[in-house]
Amino acid sequence: MATQILMPALSPTMEEGTLAKWLVKEGDEVSSGDIIAEIETDKATMEFEAVDEGVIGKILVSEGTSGVKVNDPIAVLVEEGEDASAVDEAESPVPGEAQAEAAEDAKEKKVADNAPAKQSGSKSAPSAAPKTEKAPAAPQDADGKRVFASPLARRIAADKGVDLAALKGSGPKGRIVKADVEAAEGGKAASAKADAPKAEAAAPAPAAASVSSSAIAKMYEGREYEEIELNGMRKTIAARLTEAKQTIPHFYLRRSVKLDALMKFRSQLNKQLEGRGVKLSVNDFIIKACALALQSVPDANAVWAGDKVFKLKPSDVAVAVAIEGGLFTPVLKDAEMKSLSTLSAEMKDLATRARDRKLAPHEYQGGSFAISNLGMFGIENFDAVINPPHGAILAVGAGIKQPVVNAEGEIEVATVMSMTLSVDHRVIDGALGAELMKAICENLENPMLMLA
Repeated sequence: MATQILMPALSPTMEEGTLAKWLVKEGDEVSSGDIIAEIETDKATMEFEAVDEGVIGKILVSEGTSGVKVNDPIAVLVEEGEDASAVDEAESPVPGEAQAEAAEDAKEKKVADNAPAKQSGSKSAPSAAPKTEKAPAAPQDADGKRVFASPLARRIAADKGVDLAALKGSGPKGRIVKADVEAAEGGKAASAKADAPKAEAAAPAPAAASVSSSAIAKMYEGREYEEIELNGMRKTIAARLTEAKQTIPHFYLRRSVKLDALMKFRSQLNKQLEGRGVKLSVNDFIIKACALALQSVPDANAVWAGDKVFKLKPSDVAVAVAIEGGLFTPVLKDAEMKSLSTLSAEMKDLATRARDRKLAPHEYQGGSFAISNLGMFGIENFDAVINPPHGAILAVGAGIKQPVVNAEGEIEVATVMSMTLSVDHRVIDGALGAELMKAICENLENPMLMLA
């Protein structure tokens, strides 16, 4: 039996991808585990393995096609010797929600099959027999034709008063599934709310709709510009950071730190490590300082989890890495336990593979805290946007030589670096954030303590 090969979800956040390259062609035999394609997600290019064995009967999506939705058919697999006409009748694997509905179908069938046998063999009173909740009978449209819907969809539609005949199914072969009914119910509720009498004279104004590209284009008629299509990464960045700024109650803590002791200590270490080919950067010290600070202030080592806060034990620190067309935040796990040279080597490796888009999802997901350093670009200070579910992110500016007043009240020249801690107030309160910022600064101004 011919089966469809579907676009896989290669990361938890993937909704669509680009079919970068086919590694097989029509007529090729494949076995389970064979790599058949390269898929470009919003973050990386990953290999896609065959799940079943058979022959590639037809390729439905050509190389370079972008915007392919997860679970969309991309190819058809046929059995050896099977006629090519079977491609048109290929069955689709039931993914995601449809899997739950298939289980619901099987469960109901099992209950229906077993119910008569149980009743006939039971001597108990009828009231003691378990009651089976059955889905409503299959509905029909205006022409008397059956409307195909899953049992779960039929039950929800009956409960909510939704006319299945008026819906268009998104399941296999147009079958109406749970999501179709819930979407229709949402629209019905919105319509009812709009038609209902207003309880108050001054109702809140609705949120402004997103401006379309065609509307923006009209503003620039006659002006020369290049139109750039959004890739998966840029769409994901736009969606996540818009969500972050709209839903996370940010507040900001700013401090300046003197780097002279760190710069001197770093120079000494680099001379000693030269023979091993190790060169520590200021950013390596910042990573270590933050990791140790999270251990010193453990209540700040936390993430927002919707209806809970998860307090982490290890210091898993994410570091923003700029790449062409976007950025990654690879995570240095257990950073508090690693030496500066180990952190340096690991960071260089992660950054290199991030720019090549070769990171696996587990290497850029997770962490409780992030660092964004724009000091190398000469930026003196800035405010970073929290990357959910992190509790905070540290924005690091450039070290600038400037006059300062020392402990003896004398004016001297020092290298001063500005830092801004963006904090999620749902996770970390002001005093706790200030305590964390103080610990970071103390580590950076007394770098030898980080090796103790």
